Amino acid sequence: MSEATLYIDGRWGTPKQGHQFSSIDPATEVCIAHLAAAGEEDVDQAVTAARRAFDREWRHTRGQERALYLEALANNLEQRNDDLAALEVCDNGKPLARAAWDVAEAIGCFRYYAELARELDGRQDQLRDMEDASFSCRVRHGPVGVVGQVIPWSYPLLMAAWTVAPALAAGATCVLLSSELTPLSALELGLAASRVELPPGVLNVLSGYRAQAGRILARHSGVDRLAFDGVLPNEVRSLSAAAADIRNISLELGGKSTLILFDDVDIEVAVEWIVSGCLWNQGQVGSALSRVLVQERIAPRLLERLVQAAQEVKLGPGMVEGVQLGPLINSWHHRQVMMAIEQGRQDGRLLIGGRRPRYLPTGYFIEPALFYEPDIRSPLWRGEILGPVLCLKCFRTEAEALALASHGRPGLAAAVMSADTARADRVANGLRADIVWLNGSPASVPPTPWSGRQPSGIAGELGRWGLESYLDFKQVTRYHRDEPEDV
Repeated sequence: MSEATLYIDGRWGTPKQGHQFSSIDPATEVCIAHLAAAGEEDVDQAVTAARRAFDREWRHTRGQERALYLEALANNLEQRNDDLAALEVCDNGKPLARAAWDVAEAIGCFRYYAELARELDGRQDQLRDMEDASFSCRVRHGPVGVVGQVIPWSYPLLMAAWTVAPALAAGATCVLLSSELTPLSALELGLAASRVELPPGVLNVLSGYRAQAGRILARHSGVDRLAFDGVLPNEVRSLSAAAADIRNISLELGGKSTLILFDDVDIEVAVEWIVSGCLWNQGQVGSALSRVLVQERIAPRLLERLVQAAQEVKLGPGMVEGVQLGPLINSWHHRQVMMAIEQGRQDGRLLIGGRRPRYLPTGYFIEPALFYEPDIRSPLWRGEILGPVLCLKCFRTEAEALALASHGRPGLAAAVMSADTARADRVANGLRADIVWLNGSPASVPPTPWSGRQPSGIAGELGRWGLESYLDFKQVTRYHRDEPEDV
């Protein structure tokens, strides 16, 4: 791939400082592309272009017009969905079927927000009832302005869609920074913007290091709103400082998500959901159900089936048919996950897995690791590992399950499985998570909110809530009497 991988103001260019970086296929450890690394001048140029596009044109467009652009982007991506899925596999390592799902969801996200953009026209200047007939009030909405968006490596194209689609629908302009680990599909979004003739500066796509370009973007005075997904612990301080200058900020930090299984569940169904919930995307997702609490009576049977299921998981490069578990994202992350597993192994809690498969000497692969009854004070139970690592503990009562689930950093998500609907609802209401699945595991669709409470996140995405996070609201109240009332 050419080094001209900065899409700024409708044109492709190279970085002012001339820096580059490489994108590595995590299944082969081979370089697949050399890309431009955006620096301070490049970020500033992108923000300036976004501001110019916002002030001159984009903020004044009607929702109907923006919807047409969003639909055009969706159609363009759909024309290349097979190529995009293959690109995600090479860049991220996930199995092809999962990558194809990501691409389809990204396309659906653009179409969903196209519909909401159309609805915005009808919502403008809506009247509100007033208790005093002497007053009338209408509510106006408008885009927040220039948005800086930093996306993670876990779902490169999908996370780009989650942030870009609602922003464009609202009438905001974007500066999108992809992860240096998975930059390729975000650049494809820039190509799509060029093909559908999105006005220059409305969407600017940068490749580069988030520790550098991301920090510069977060602190840029020309950015009105910041959306930062996949925040790392060492980035929180920088982003907290940025929040002092940016009026509108959303962060998605992940956490430790828990699945609670009561003894009235179907064991086979439960195992299927556990494997899916923990190993989806190699466990590299903030909503991965990496902790399982199982009621004591069914623990032996569940454990036996889980061990068997873990042994049956097919590992390998994502393009190989039937592969369920691909490699981790890079060598550094592979080492971090292996260190966490080794610590648990020394504590004597590892039942199975946690090693590199002998038949896969190349690539960042790890066999699914299953830990039984880890100490609730241990990093295994409390910390986010972001890998194919599952911890299982037993509980007796509903209250004990809720208490165990609350140990550690609150998760972005949680799940409850029980044949007792009332109990499942009761436990869901008691969990410290903003997303709870009942009798299933991770799923997200554009109409539903995807949010995280502190410290798993600030604000959220998707649904009408995601759109409104890119809008400012103004009330205009009129007094209808000729003379003001005496005070």
